[in-house]
Amino acid sequence: MTFRSIKTSDMNRTLSSILLVFVATSPILAQAQDSPGATDHVLVSRYAGSVLDGYKVTTFDEFDLPLGPVIKDANGNRVPSKKKTLEGKITRHLYRGPDGRSTLEIFRNYRSALEEPGFEILFECSGKDQCGFLFHWSLYKDKKITNTKTSGSAFDSPKDIRYLSAKLTAPGSETYVSLMVAIDAIWTKQPVTLLDVIEVEAMDTGMVTVDADVMAKGIDDEGHIAIYGIYFATDSDDLSDESDETLEEISKLMNSRPSLNLLVVGHTDNQGGFDHNMGLSQRRAAATVKALVDRFGVDQNRLTDAGVGYLSPVASNDTEEGRAKNRRVELVKR
Repeated sequence: MTFRSIKTSDMNRTLSSILLVFVATSPILAQAQDSPGATDHVLVSRYAGSVLDGYKVTTFDEFDLPLGPVIKDANGNRVPSKKKTLEGKITRHLYRGPDGRSTLEIFRNYRSALEEPGFEILFECSGKDQCGFLFHWSLYKDKKITNTKTSGSAFDSPKDIRYLSAKLTAPGSETYVSLMVAIDAIWTKQPVTLLDVIEVEAMDTGMVTVDADVMAKGIDDEGHIAIYGIYFATDSDDLSDESDETLEEISKLMNSRPSLNLLVVGHTDNQGGFDHNMGLSQRRAAATVKALVDRFGVDQNRLTDAGVGYLSPVASNDTEEGRAKNRRVELVKR
Protein backbone atom coordinates (compact mmCIF):
# COMPACT_ATOMS: atom_id res chain seq x y z
CA MET A 1 0.00 0.00 0.00
CA THR A 2 1.25 3.47 -0.86
CA PHE A 3 0.07 6.96 -0.02
CA ARG A 4 0.86 10.47 -1.07
CA SER A 5 0.66 13.80 0.76
CA ILE A 6 -0.84 16.76 -1.09
CA LYS A 7 -0.93 20.33 0.20
CA THR A 8 -3.84 22.46 -0.98
CA SER A 9 -4.27 26.22 -0.76
CA ASP A 10 -7.88 26.72 -1.76
CA MET A 11 -9.79 24.78 0.88
CA ASN A 12 -11.76 26.87 3.33
CA ARG A 13 -10.97 24.73 6.34
CA THR A 14 -7.52 25.17 7.85
CA LEU A 15 -7.27 21.48 8.69
CA SER A 16 -7.77 20.58 5.01
CA SER A 17 -4.35 21.94 4.07
CA ILE A 18 -3.13 18.37 4.38
CA LEU A 19 -4.65 15.65 2.26
CA LEU A 20 -3.79 11.98 2.72
CA VAL A 21 -4.76 9.67 -0.09
CA PHE A 22 -4.47 5.89 0.17
CA VAL A 23 -4.01 4.62 -3.36
CA ALA A 24 -6.15 1.57 -4.07
CA THR A 25 -5.15 -0.80 -6.85
CA SER A 26 -8.77 -0.98 -8.05
CA PRO A 27 -10.74 1.92 -6.49
CA ILE A 28 -13.84 1.40 -8.60
CA LEU A 29 -14.19 -2.15 -7.34
CA ALA A 30 -13.40 -1.08 -3.76
CA GLN A 31 -16.11 1.56 -3.73
CA ALA A 32 -18.76 -0.44 -5.60
CA GLN A 33 -20.13 -1.91 -2.39
CA ASP A 34 -19.87 1.20 -0.26
CA SER A 35 -22.77 2.23 1.92
CA PRO A 36 -25.05 4.62 -0.06
CA GLY A 37 -23.92 8.23 0.26
CA ALA A 38 -20.68 7.30 2.05
CA THR A 39 -17.40 8.90 1.09
CA ASP A 40 -13.79 8.86 2.29
CA HIS A 41 -12.60 11.77 4.40
CA VAL A 42 -10.44 14.34 2.59
CA LEU A 43 -7.87 14.07 5.37
CA VAL A 44 -7.53 10.29 5.82
CA SER A 45 -8.85 7.83 3.29
CA ARG A 46 -9.22 4.06 3.13
CA TYR A 47 -6.72 1.25 3.06
CA ALA A 48 -6.47 -0.16 -0.47
CA GLY A 49 -9.30 -2.54 -1.28
CA SER A 50 -11.49 -1.76 1.72
CA VAL A 51 -15.24 -1.25 1.47
CA LEU A 52 -16.84 1.68 3.30
CA ASP A 53 -19.54 -0.21 5.16
CA GLY A 54 -20.73 2.46 7.60
CA TYR A 55 -20.62 6.26 7.45
CA LYS A 56 -21.89 9.13 9.56
CA VAL A 57 -21.20 12.86 9.73
CA THR A 58 -22.24 14.90 12.78
CA THR A 59 -21.84 18.66 12.39
CA PHE A 60 -21.32 19.30 16.10
CA ASP A 61 -21.18 16.82 18.97
CA GLU A 62 -18.98 15.43 21.72
CA PHE A 63 -16.42 12.67 21.20
CA ASP A 64 -14.62 10.82 24.00
CA LEU A 65 -11.10 10.14 22.70
CA PRO A 66 -9.39 7.22 24.50
CA LEU A 67 -5.93 8.16 25.81
CA GLY A 68 -5.23 5.20 28.09
CA PRO A 69 -5.67 1.43 28.28
CA VAL A 70 -8.90 -0.21 29.34
CA ILE A 71 -9.59 -0.60 33.07
CA LYS A 72 -12.57 -1.52 35.21
CA ASP A 73 -14.30 1.40 36.89
CA ALA A 74 -15.90 1.36 40.35
CA ASN A 75 -18.99 -0.32 38.91
CA GLY A 76 -17.02 -3.05 37.18
CA ASN A 77 -17.52 -1.56 33.70
CA ARG A 78 -14.58 -1.66 31.30
CA VAL A 79 -13.72 1.85 30.17
CA PRO A 80 -10.65 3.77 28.98
CA SER A 81 -8.43 4.71 31.93
CA LYS A 82 -7.96 8.15 30.43
CA LYS A 83 -9.91 10.07 27.81
CA LYS A 84 -10.32 13.56 26.40
CA THR A 85 -13.75 14.94 25.56
CA LEU A 86 -13.67 16.81 22.26
CA GLU A 87 -16.31 18.98 20.61
CA GLY A 88 -16.70 19.66 16.92
CA LYS A 89 -17.47 18.00 13.61
CA ILE A 90 -17.22 14.21 13.75
CA THR A 91 -16.86 12.06 10.64
CA ARG A 92 -17.08 8.33 11.28
CA HIS A 93 -16.09 5.61 8.80
CA LEU A 94 -16.42 1.86 9.23
CA TYR A 95 -14.37 -0.05 6.66
CA ARG A 96 -14.54 -3.78 5.94
CA GLY A 97 -11.72 -5.82 4.41
CA PRO A 98 -9.68 -6.45 2.42
CA ASP A 99 -9.33 -10.20 2.78
CA GLY A 100 -5.91 -11.60 3.51
CA ARG A 101 -4.54 -8.51 5.26
CA SER A 102 -3.45 -8.55 8.89
CA THR A 103 -4.47 -5.89 11.37
CA LEU A 104 -0.77 -5.12 11.87
CA GLU A 105 -0.26 -4.33 8.20
CA ILE A 106 -3.33 -2.10 7.98
CA PHE A 107 -2.56 -0.38 11.27
CA ARG A 108 1.07 0.40 10.39
CA ASN A 109 0.09 1.83 7.01
CA TYR A 110 -2.36 4.20 8.66
CA ARG A 111 0.14 5.11 11.37
CA SER A 112 2.86 5.96 8.84
CA ALA A 113 0.46 8.00 6.73
CA LEU A 114 -0.62 10.01 9.77
CA GLU A 115 2.91 10.68 11.01
CA GLU A 116 4.21 12.03 7.70
CA PRO A 117 2.21 15.30 7.75
CA GLY A 118 2.84 15.81 11.46
CA PHE A 119 0.17 13.96 13.44
CA GLU A 120 1.28 13.39 17.03
CA ILE A 121 0.47 9.89 18.30
CA LEU A 122 -1.20 10.42 21.68
CA PHE A 123 -1.89 6.80 22.65
CA GLU A 124 -1.73 3.36 21.09
CA CYS A 125 -2.34 -0.15 22.25
CA SER A 126 -2.82 -3.68 20.98
CA GLY A 127 -4.43 -6.84 22.26
CA LYS A 128 -7.39 -7.63 24.44
CA ASP A 129 -5.88 -6.65 27.76
CA GLN A 130 -5.05 -3.06 26.83
CA CYS A 131 -7.61 -2.11 24.20
CA GLY A 132 -9.88 -5.10 23.64
CA PHE A 133 -12.96 -3.25 24.80
CA LEU A 134 -12.42 0.02 22.94
CA PHE A 135 -13.89 -1.24 19.68
CA HIS A 136 -17.04 -2.45 21.42
CA TRP A 137 -17.25 0.63 23.64
CA SER A 138 -16.94 3.13 20.80
CA LEU A 139 -19.31 1.44 18.36
CA TYR A 140 -22.06 0.67 20.81
CA LYS A 141 -22.21 4.31 21.88
CA ASP A 142 -23.33 5.02 18.31
CA LYS A 143 -26.25 2.78 17.38
CA LYS A 144 -26.95 4.46 14.05
CA ILE A 145 -23.74 3.37 12.36
CA THR A 146 -23.75 -0.20 13.63
CA ASN A 147 -26.53 -1.32 11.30
CA THR A 148 -24.03 -2.70 8.77
CA LYS A 149 -22.65 -6.04 7.67
CA THR A 150 -19.99 -5.73 10.35
CA SER A 151 -22.31 -4.88 13.23
CA GLY A 152 -24.09 -6.64 16.04
CA SER A 153 -22.31 -9.34 18.02
CA ALA A 154 -19.23 -9.03 15.80
CA PHE A 155 -17.74 -6.48 18.17
CA ASP A 156 -18.40 -8.33 21.38
CA SER A 157 -15.06 -10.12 20.98
CA PRO A 158 -12.88 -8.54 18.27
CA LYS A 159 -9.66 -10.36 17.41
CA ASP A 160 -6.17 -8.86 16.97
CA ILE A 161 -7.33 -5.37 17.90
CA ARG A 162 -5.03 -2.38 17.49
CA TYR A 163 -5.81 1.22 18.37
CA LEU A 164 -4.29 4.69 18.23
CA SER A 165 -5.38 8.26 18.85
CA ALA A 166 -3.53 11.14 17.19
CA LYS A 167 -3.58 14.92 16.99
CA LEU A 168 -2.70 17.42 14.26
CA THR A 169 -2.25 21.06 15.27
CA ALA A 170 -2.35 23.82 12.67
CA PRO A 171 -2.77 27.59 13.05
CA GLY A 172 -6.27 28.11 14.38
CA SER A 173 -7.31 24.46 14.30
CA GLU A 174 -6.93 21.07 15.97
CA THR A 175 -7.82 17.78 14.33
CA TYR A 176 -7.91 14.42 16.10
CA VAL A 177 -8.03 10.90 14.71
CA SER A 178 -9.28 7.80 16.48
CA LEU A 179 -8.29 4.62 14.62
CA MET A 180 -9.20 1.04 15.50
CA VAL A 181 -8.36 -2.05 13.46
CA ALA A 182 -9.51 -5.57 14.36
CA ILE A 183 -10.65 -8.85 12.86
CA ASP A 184 -14.42 -9.33 12.82
CA ALA A 185 -14.06 -12.80 14.28
CA ILE A 186 -17.78 -13.63 14.50
CA TRP A 187 -19.51 -12.08 11.51
CA THR A 188 -17.46 -11.51 8.33
CA LYS A 189 -14.05 -12.85 9.48
CA GLN A 190 -12.53 -9.85 7.69
CA PRO A 191 -10.41 -6.95 8.96
CA VAL A 192 -12.52 -4.04 10.15
CA THR A 193 -11.31 -0.44 10.53
CA LEU A 194 -13.17 2.18 12.53
CA LEU A 195 -11.86 5.64 11.65
CA ASP A 196 -13.12 8.79 13.37
CA VAL A 197 -11.90 12.26 12.38
CA ILE A 198 -12.79 14.98 14.89
CA GLU A 199 -12.39 18.58 13.73
CA VAL A 200 -12.44 20.62 16.93
CA GLU A 201 -14.48 23.79 16.61
CA ALA A 202 -16.91 26.01 18.44
CA MET A 203 -20.59 25.38 17.90
CA ASP A 204 -22.57 27.67 15.59
CA THR A 205 -23.22 31.01 17.18
CA GLY A 206 -25.98 33.54 16.75
CA MET A 207 -28.65 30.95 17.54
CA VAL A 208 -29.64 32.87 20.68
CA THR A 209 -29.10 36.61 20.93
CA VAL A 210 -29.11 38.96 23.89
CA ASP A 211 -30.32 42.38 22.81
CA ALA A 212 -29.99 45.75 24.51
CA ASP A 213 -33.35 45.46 26.29
CA VAL A 214 -32.43 42.09 27.82
CA MET A 215 -29.08 43.51 28.95
CA ALA A 216 -30.79 46.50 30.54
CA LYS A 217 -33.25 44.30 32.42
CA GLY A 218 -30.47 42.06 33.73
CA ILE A 219 -28.47 45.03 34.96
CA ASP A 220 -31.55 46.60 36.57
CA ASP A 221 -32.59 43.36 38.30
CA GLU A 222 -29.21 41.88 39.27
CA GLY A 223 -26.65 44.64 38.80
CA HIS A 224 -24.87 42.56 36.13
CA ILE A 225 -25.47 40.27 33.18
CA ALA A 226 -23.38 37.48 31.63
CA ILE A 227 -22.73 37.86 27.90
CA TYR A 228 -21.99 34.77 25.79
CA GLY A 229 -22.03 36.44 22.38
CA ILE A 230 -18.48 37.77 22.54
CA TYR A 231 -16.07 35.25 21.00
CA PHE A 232 -12.30 34.94 21.04
CA ALA A 233 -9.83 32.65 19.34
CA THR A 234 -8.71 29.77 21.58
CA ASP A 235 -6.38 30.97 24.35
CA SER A 236 -6.28 34.43 22.78
CA ASP A 237 -7.72 37.92 23.12
CA ASP A 238 -8.39 38.18 19.38
CA LEU A 239 -12.08 39.03 18.94
CA SER A 240 -13.89 37.12 16.19
CA ASP A 241 -16.23 38.76 13.69
CA GLU A 242 -19.14 36.84 15.21
CA SER A 243 -18.92 39.18 18.20
CA ASP A 244 -20.04 42.25 16.26
CA GLU A 245 -23.76 41.69 16.73
CA THR A 246 -23.41 41.53 20.51
CA LEU A 247 -21.01 44.48 20.63
CA GLU A 248 -23.52 46.53 18.66
CA GLU A 249 -26.26 45.67 21.18
CA ILE A 250 -23.99 46.81 24.03
CA SER A 251 -23.44 50.12 22.24
CA LYS A 252 -27.21 50.48 21.84
CA LEU A 253 -27.59 49.92 25.58
CA MET A 254 -25.01 52.61 26.34
CA ASN A 255 -26.63 55.06 23.91
CA SER A 256 -30.07 54.49 25.41
CA ARG A 257 -28.78 55.11 28.96
CA PRO A 258 -26.35 58.03 28.93
CA SER A 259 -25.76 57.86 32.69
CA LEU A 260 -24.87 54.15 32.74
CA ASN A 261 -21.24 53.25 33.41
CA LEU A 262 -20.04 49.64 33.24
CA LEU A 263 -17.33 47.30 34.33
CA VAL A 264 -16.50 44.90 31.50
CA VAL A 265 -15.26 41.76 33.27
CA GLY A 266 -13.54 38.84 31.58
CA HIS A 267 -14.01 35.30 32.94
CA THR A 268 -12.27 32.04 31.96
CA ASP A 269 -12.57 28.35 32.78
CA ASN A 270 -9.90 26.68 34.93
CA GLN A 271 -7.88 25.11 32.11
CA GLY A 272 -4.30 26.37 32.47
CA GLY A 273 -2.48 28.16 35.26
CA PHE A 274 -3.97 30.76 37.58
CA ASP A 275 -1.72 33.63 36.48
CA HIS A 276 -2.22 32.77 32.82
CA ASN A 277 -6.01 32.88 33.13
CA MET A 278 -5.94 36.09 35.12
CA GLY A 279 -3.93 37.75 32.37
CA LEU A 280 -6.04 36.24 29.59
CA SER A 281 -9.31 37.41 31.16
CA GLN A 282 -7.91 40.92 31.61
CA ARG A 283 -6.73 41.09 28.00
CA ARG A 284 -10.09 39.85 26.72
CA ALA A 285 -11.95 42.46 28.76
CA ALA A 286 -9.59 45.16 27.46
CA ALA A 287 -10.10 43.96 23.87
CA THR A 288 -13.87 44.17 24.33
CA VAL A 289 -13.65 47.72 25.67
CA LYS A 290 -11.31 48.74 22.84
CA ALA A 291 -13.72 47.40 20.22
CA LEU A 292 -16.67 49.19 21.83
CA VAL A 293 -14.73 52.47 21.90
CA ASP A 294 -12.90 52.32 18.56
CA ARG A 295 -15.53 50.66 16.40
CA PHE A 296 -18.88 51.37 18.05
CA GLY A 297 -18.30 54.85 19.43
CA VAL A 298 -18.82 54.22 23.14
CA ASP A 299 -17.20 56.80 25.44
CA GLN A 300 -13.99 55.35 26.91
CA ASN A 301 -14.71 57.02 30.28
CA ARG A 302 -17.89 54.98 30.72
CA LEU A 303 -16.17 51.59 30.53
CA THR A 304 -13.64 49.94 32.84
CA ASP A 305 -12.06 46.58 31.95
CA ALA A 306 -11.19 43.94 34.52
CA GLY A 307 -10.26 40.26 34.53
CA VAL A 308 -10.94 37.71 37.24
CA GLY A 309 -9.77 34.47 35.57
CA TYR A 310 -11.70 31.54 36.99
CA LEU A 311 -12.37 33.11 40.40
CA SER A 312 -16.12 33.38 39.83
CA PRO A 313 -17.48 30.26 38.10
CA VAL A 314 -21.18 29.86 37.39
CA ALA A 315 -20.91 26.12 36.68
CA SER A 316 -18.61 23.18 37.35
CA ASN A 317 -15.30 23.20 35.50
CA ASP A 318 -15.33 19.38 35.48
CA THR A 319 -17.36 19.22 32.26
CA GLU A 320 -17.01 20.95 28.89
CA GLU A 321 -20.56 22.26 29.21
CA GLY A 322 -19.70 23.85 32.54
CA ARG A 323 -16.44 25.29 31.27
CA ALA A 324 -18.28 26.85 28.32
CA LYS A 325 -20.62 28.63 30.74
CA ASN A 326 -17.66 29.92 32.73
CA ARG A 327 -15.99 31.43 29.64
CA ARG A 328 -17.88 34.70 29.41
CA VAL A 329 -17.82 38.48 29.61
CA GLU A 330 -19.97 40.15 32.23
CA LEU A 331 -21.32 43.68 32.24
CA VAL A 332 -21.44 45.01 35.80
CA LYS A 333 -23.07 48.31 36.77
CA ARG A 334 -20.41 50.66 38.11
